[in-house]
Amino acid sequence: QLHFEESGGGLVHLGGSLRLSCAVSGGTVDYYAIGWFRQAPGKERGEVACISGGGEGYASYAESVAGRFTISRDVDKNTVYLQMNSVKPEDTAVYYCAASRTYCGLPYDYWGRGTQVSVSS
Repeated sequence: QLHFEESGGGLVHLGGSLRLSCAVSGGTVDYYAIGWFRQAPGKERGEVACISGGGEGYASYAESVAGRFTISRDVDKNTVYLQMNSVKPEDTAVYYCAASRTYCGLPYDYWGRGTQVSVSS
């Protein structure tokens, strides 16, 4: 059973940067595909980025964040990060990390509790 500790959320100014962290316990980050999701008020939760399991760690992004956000992992720290640059008001949401025992995009088996990100203009 995986557990996640998300951190790094908060208030950030328009155009600023923020780094979210997802510390994983109960398993190793390179065994799972791990994704970041977000849910804004009144909207459905959607995938933002994912990094595949295995040694390669291929990254994929939603079109809305491609070129601005970067997902990465530190195997030694067993942590996955989401670097958010050039943030926009529409990036305001609760951000969750989740893990799949198979591949990015397939059903995710484990979920964190989320961290709030708010972009001020």
